[in-house]
Amino acid sequence: METNKITITDEALRKGAEEGMDGFLKVFTDKYLEVTGGVINAETMPLLNGHQHSLLGYHFFREEVNEGGFVQLIQNGYGPYIFDNPFAKAMRLFGVKEFSKLVYAAKKIYDENKADLEKECDEDEFMAMYEQYEVFDDLEEKFMDMEELVTAKLAEFVDENLELFATVVD
Repeated sequence: METNKITITDEALRKGAEEGMDGFLKVFTDKYLEVTGGVINAETMPLLNGHQHSLLGYHFFREEVNEGGFVQLIQNGYGPYIFDNPFAKAMRLFGVKEFSKLVYAAKKIYDENKADLEKECDEDEFMAMYEQYEVFDDLEEKFMDMEELVTAKLAEFVDENLELFATVVD
């Protein structure tokens, strides 16, 4: 499968793996962020394949939800990247079915409230969204409970399918 010429050194992978599953995945996502300039748009989308986008999506999902929940994820512009792409399906195919179900549940809320969730707002309006969208709270809690296992399973999937995520060079 074409990896869009994303290359990672064997040494970088070894160092990342020594840091654990987070470090291992970070080697890939850091490279994807470097290649895209940290910007995901029509110009940079073709620079990564679907597997790479899915892994980068998990990176954004995890960072944003851990820091400020689904409201922050969406307000920071990642709603379409996560919910309007086959991210949840990819997560299921990567072997993290429960996480996939959680993403589908969040997508349902997102789809029903997209215009409101994505509207420009000031700090007070942003903070008010947390009360308005308490429906996300249970999903955020479930993610916190499963995050370590999801990350471990994704690291395992990437490790077993390296060629889908990058070309490893000496």
